Amino acid sequence: MATWSNFGLQDRNSPIIEQLNFFHDHSLLILILVTTLVGYLIFILFFNKLNNRFLLHGQTIEIIWTILPAIVLLFIAFPSLRILYLLDEIRNPSISLKSIGHQWYWRYEYSDFKNIEFDSYIQSYSNLTNKIFRLLDVDNRIILPINNQIRILVTATDVLHSWTVPSLGVKIDANPGRLNQTNFFINRPGLFFGQCSEICGANHSFMPIVIERTPASFFINWIKNFN
Repeated sequence: MATWSNFGLQDRNSPIIEQLNFFHDHSLLILILVTTLVGYLIFILFFNKLNNRFLLHGQTIEIIWTILPAIVLLFIAFPSLRILYLLDEIRNPSISLKSIGHQWYWRYEYSDFKNIEFDSYIQSYSNLTNKIFRLLDVDNRIILPINNQIRILVTATDVLHSWTVPSLGVKIDANPGRLNQTNFFINRPGLFFGQCSEICGANHSFMPIVIERTPASFFINWIKNFN
């Protein structure tokens, strides 16, 4: 966290974002190797004085530079398909959370419990303290238990929104009249921040998302005492 906090980014806090990060490094390594090889060949051609004015084609080299890129693409495609499958797979979620996008705030409903729903607005300047992040904190945070599979259902009532928490690897569009879903699993306690990532209107940048991940006992007490 010490290094990335200087850039305003949070650490990876779910298995999905860890897989996405590994895939990024994997793809970047392949990109560096290909770029280095192509750059080296171009550099060599500039200083190569050999030529053959009767050379019109070379089937062998054409076969090689067709097959090798195809093999390289396979090394990128298979890990990518695996992650896409993991992003869509939802197995026996412990809790279902419904997020509804409004202009310009979020409304949350805990579908597994009765009468637990609330609006989440950006924290006003008058309530800011040293422990609150300006333009990122909200008046009502999402409370979720640690080490549980969470399913989130996302929709909107007016315009397009996007429910996004980068440190969890979650980004899903909120479309009016459509219910989208995804899942995430947080393996560390703490506060996780996100924002609407869709240009949904004048106050688009003032729709923050805050997830407070707590032990199961604290979550149960919060459910019991919710008003």
